[in-house]
Amino acid sequence: MATRTDAPTRREQILREAALLFAERGFHGVGVDEIGAAVGISGPGLYRHFAGKDAMLAELLVGISGRLLTGGKRRVAESDGGDPEALLDSLIEGHIDFALDDRPLITLHDRELDRLRDSDRKLVRQLQRQYVELWVEILREVYPSLAEPAARSAVHSVFGLLNSTPHLGRPGSLPGRGATAELLHRMARGAFAAAAA
Repeated sequence: MATRTDAPTRREQILREAALLFAERGFHGVGVDEIGAAVGISGPGLYRHFAGKDAMLAELLVGISGRLLTGGKRRVAESDGGDPEALLDSLIEGHIDFALDDRPLITLHDRELDRLRDSDRKLVRQLQRQYVELWVEILREVYPSLAEPAARSAVHSVFGLLNSTPHLGRPGSLPGRGATAELLHRMARGAFAAAAA
């Protein structure tokens, strides 16, 4: 999830374990007692940190959408108007990190987004749209002949490709993180080049 090196807070531990359990058994297949046991506290003890499972799900899904957008904006700011090709590579690398390191959240998003309250689901969608548009702008700088609707379709398609990681098998069955990241990067750039051809 995060690249920080300090120990996760209790709240972060709860969210990480909840994401794993929800992805593995579904939102309704997991009780608060099981989440609590996974982090060494009683189920009712979770209520000191979250109002309930719904609040955990919302924080997980809104949180990852917000982190992707924030990370994308940071990469754009760090590029300081530099080489758009390098910025596109940086955006792809950031999304690949998410796709390889947060696989349970991809599964959770695919299966459980509709369980969020309307306001939380709308916020997730708003954050996602902003993230897509950030990519569309950079993609069109790299490929000026690519029309905006085609660029948007290409971005969504590449997200589908990168977010397929939960279906690649168990983490140990992949060719290694570095090789998988390189493969995904080549495929993403190939897809963008094909869209612009």
